[in-house]
This record gives sequence, C-alpha cells and structure tokens, in this order.
Amino acid sequence: MTETDISILELRRHFSKRDLSPLEYWLALEPHIAAWEPSICALYAYDPEEARRQAQASTERWAKRRPMGPLDGIPVTLKELIATQGQPVPLGTRAVELVPADADAPIAARLREDGAVIFAKTTCPDYGMLTSGLSSFHHLSRNPWDISQNPGGSSAGAAAAAAAGYGPLHIGTDIGGSVRLPAGWTGVFGFKPSHGRIPVDPYYVGRCAGPMVRRVEDAAYSMATLSRPDWRDGTSLPPNEIDWMDLYIDVRGMRIGLMLDAGCGLPVDPEVHEAVVAAAKLFERAGAVIEEVRPVLTRDMLNGLDNFWRAKFWGDIAGLSEERRSMILPYIHEWARRGATLTGLEVVRGFNQTIEMRKACGRLFTTVDAVLSPTNPIVSYPADWASPTNDPERPFEHIGFTVPWNMSEQPASSINCGFSKSGMPIGLQIVGPRFDDMRVLRLSKAFENWWGGADRWPQPPTAC
Repeated sequence: MTETDISILELRRHFSKRDLSPLEYWLALEPHIAAWEPSICALYAYDPEEARRQAQASTERWAKRRPMGPLDGIPVTLKELIATQGQPVPLGTRAVELVPADADAPIAARLREDGAVIFAKTTCPDYGMLTSGLSSFHHLSRNPWDISQNPGGSSAGAAAAAAAGYGPLHIGTDIGGSVRLPAGWTGVFGFKPSHGRIPVDPYYVGRCAGPMVRRVEDAAYSMATLSRPDWRDGTSLPPNEIDWMDLYIDVRGMRIGLMLDAGCGLPVDPEVHEAVVAAAKLFERAGAVIEEVRPVLTRDMLNGLDNFWRAKFWGDIAGLSEERRSMILPYIHEWARRGATLTGLEVVRGFNQTIEMRKACGRLFTTVDAVLSPTNPIVSYPADWASPTNDPERPFEHIGFTVPWNMSEQPASSINCGFSKSGMPIGLQIVGPRFDDMRVLRLSKAFENWWGGADRWPQPPTAC
C-alpha cells in the first residue's frame, strides 16, 4: 500500500495519532495527481492551493482534537454537475455560460460541514448525457487502466480519479448507470443508493448521487455524511439512524437472482459472462441459493425512455440561441433533435415506460432477496467514442442492466469481479430492495472479502 492508497478510516487513525496530518497527506497526493492528470484529464477546477489551505485548517483542528466531522481532512472530488458556491457549473458543455453558483448543492454542503477537503470537480460529458469521457468543454477523460480506452460515464472523471488514486473519495451522479457503469469499466466500487437517500439538487426522475471509491468501507463510511437530509430535494428521505459500518452479512439461505440477459441492447461479452457467473458461485459457496432470472427490461421500455429523455433534453436546450446550441457535442445535439418532433402523447407514453420498469423490478423482488448481474455488457471501447455504440440512434444499448434500478429507486452497486484478457476491469452489479441500502453494501463487502478485490492498481505514466 502506498501513501496515496489509504482508506478513510486509516487516515482518520493517522490524523488522530498525529503521525500523519491532513496537510502532509494532501502534499503527498499533489505530485501523484500531477503525474497522472495530463494522461487521464479527470479534473475540472483543480485548485491545489485552496486544497492546501483547507488541509492546513483541518490539521489545526485535529491538533486541538476538535475535528468538524467524520470526513475532516479527507480529500474529496465532486462531479462538476454538483454545484459548489462561487464556481461555475459548465455541465460538461461549451453551450453553458459560466456563471458562478450562488450556493453549495446538498452534497457539497454536507461535506463542508464535516470538514472534507474539496480539492476539485471531476469531468463529465455534455449535460451528463453520455456514458463517456467525451465532452465539448473538458479535455477527453481516459481510463487509467489503458488510456486508449474509455472510462465510461457520465461520472467519467470521478471514476478515473478513483482508479488512479486521487485520494479515497469521489462523488458521482447516476440517472441510468452513471456511477455504476464507469465504476465497472475502471474497477472501482460505485454505489447508487435508494432514491432520496443522498439529497440532490436539481432533482430529476431517477437521478441519484453516490460515492466512487476503491473499497466498500470507504463508500459505507461516507454515507453518514452524504445521507443527511436537505429540504431542496423533495424526495429526500428522513434522518436515519443507520449504522453504515455494520457490514457483516450471513448469506446462507438468501435467494439471489442471477440476471445474465438484460432483455435488450448489446449482448454480453463472453469474458463478462464468465466473470459474473464465477462471482455468483462465490455467493453460492457461502450458502446463498442462486437462481437465474429473466430480464426486467424490454425494448419498448428502453425506446420509451429514449423518447422521454430526448424530449426532456430538447426542452432544456430549446431556449438557447442557435449559436449556443451549435456548441453542444454534435452526437448529443443530433440525438436530442428528434425530441422536437415527438408529440405530447409519444412523450407521455415514453415516461409511462419508466413506471413499467418500476413494476417489473418490484415483481422480480417478490421472488428474490437480491440480484446479481453484469454492470456493463462489454469489456471496453475507445476513449474518443461518445458511447459503446458511438451511434446517436442507438444511444442506450449499454444501460440495460443498470437503468431499471434508477426507475425503481432501488439501491445498486458495481464492484470489480475480475479482468479481461486485455487487462480491463469487469464489474459485477449487486441490487437490493428499495430502502435496504445496507443489504447492498453488506453483500458488496462480503464479495470483496471473498474475492479479495484488485490486488494492483494502474500506475502513473511518469514517476511521482
């Protein structure tokens, strides 16, 4: 373990014992980030000087044994869609005017209340509408495991930063898989909690936020901070008394569904299939009852969602000048343009398919306690592609395993379960019942213990 690969709890122990200060840890991260960043371009609004100031203030609090909260001194990045006061929110696109945000979004506010060192935002594609590191505003973000490959998205920079070891905690957002998909492609742990567990602003159907980390316990530990309610999110869940670090589970007798077919979209690569089946066998050896289950998604559901999202997005950008609209990534602009031709009836029918997804997911969970599936159907794709198909007429062929759980508001994670012959990570998705976030975290931790997790991480292209 290197100094830049330390868990949150280990850091807190060091800070408490005063054999490593928040400032010393941050100063060790700086050259590591400098070595990686030119190759993977994970960060936006990176401000090491401000990070040093925050880390010094935290160091002084720890010296007085008065930390502000459980994340005091812990370096954190936020996906740039998450507003921070005084900084513009470009939404990944050149089309947006760079106006400083007038307030912290709920996640940023909670982190500041607990003394976290927010040192950068992380990149995303235009409006967060791609599973890619491609953006009209940011430099192309790349996968640290192989910089010719895509990190996924839309939490592209967060995934790349976590895999490259830019500190222990990175926060992404997820509306159809945007935390889990890039987590799967970069080998990190991504957690999408139950809808409303982590307050978001602005709210949107299916939109969640969640931690992207190297270890399950880091995600679990961060939840005490991230899950505090905020009035700005009308779906925000009530205050909880969850012991987020109670991660033990006995899986004996649990009924766990194994979903190897998404129902539509890209077929599953053989290497992904093999890795997920091998992961399911570990649950079976521990006493769970594994049974293959049918997909919950249909082509009508996915096409309906596509229509709804196209219309919604076209409505969002219709007020822009022609000059501004022309700055949007052509792939996204071309995809959205059909939204202008859809009738109101078609859009409503499209939205209604999100309800059908919810019903299908609920029906499945009357027969199982959890579901295992691939996170991503394919191993990887080129860094400069806008999506795994690179076709704006087939934009969502890769989200078949992930998007239903956004619409059903259920917790889900992606955890590394192996590597392809090309050396790229493969993600296992674990899904639990609505509101039972702990079941997903516990099953993830159990699998991490059995599997052992990644025993190596990518190294920067130049020496730190």
